[in-house]
Amino acid sequence: MFNIKKSMAALVTGLTLLVPSVQAGEPAKTLLTPDNHTVILIDHQPQMAFATRSHSIEDVRNNVTGLAKSAKAFNVPTILTTVAEKSFSGPLFPELKAVFPDQTPIDRTTMNTWEDKRVTDKVKKFKKNKIVIAALWTEVCGVGPVLSAIEEGYDVYFVTDASGGVSKEAHDMAVQRMIQAGAQPITWLQYLLELQRDWARTESYVDVTNIAKEHAGGYGLGLIYATEMFNAKEGQ
Repeated sequence: MFNIKKSMAALVTGLTLLVPSVQAGEPAKTLLTPDNHTVILIDHQPQMAFATRSHSIEDVRNNVTGLAKSAKAFNVPTILTTVAEKSFSGPLFPELKAVFPDQTPIDRTTMNTWEDKRVTDKVKKFKKNKIVIAALWTEVCGVGPVLSAIEEGYDVYFVTDASGGVSKEAHDMAVQRMIQAGAQPITWLQYLLELQRDWARTESYVDVTNIAKEHAGGYGLGLIYATEMFNAKEGQ
């Protein structure tokens, strides 16, 4: 006799075998976390910005500030450095000074930040095997430390939209050169969200969404709209 209950049970069992179980996977080791890297912000100064043509000055200032605030929100060790501040390039962008008011940038004569012992001593002191770098200009002050750090065994990530070159070609070719050497290109918003990773991490939720609201363009405006209109919240 045909048994409906047994047939249904067999069908459910069969379907269950076809559907993979839902379980958490291990995050990639190449992902950035708040405790596995150091940030180095290089030569975000007026004279360097004046000749930048790959991005607008407004975008670079906005993006590097978003990057700096992201690092600070997650307590990531951050090194600020300038080149010829008093004699040629001018002071660090004021918005970066505002993020790290108690930090005096390391002022160099070297175009390659990695050739200044004060910088490498700080990197070694932090004992992180990954480094995130943004620089003006990409093709000089970005390439030098990126290639040098890679050769010393660090995993290096270059923030392309918080950096800039004297032309789009100069920026793009420099990024390609770094990628070929093993660097990983990222953007500042990608960096912020990679550190947050899970909206259930409530301790950093307010800082992250505030940074996005101020610096993340349309996405930030969407957060403002959703909050004001519907009291909506990421992850709910």
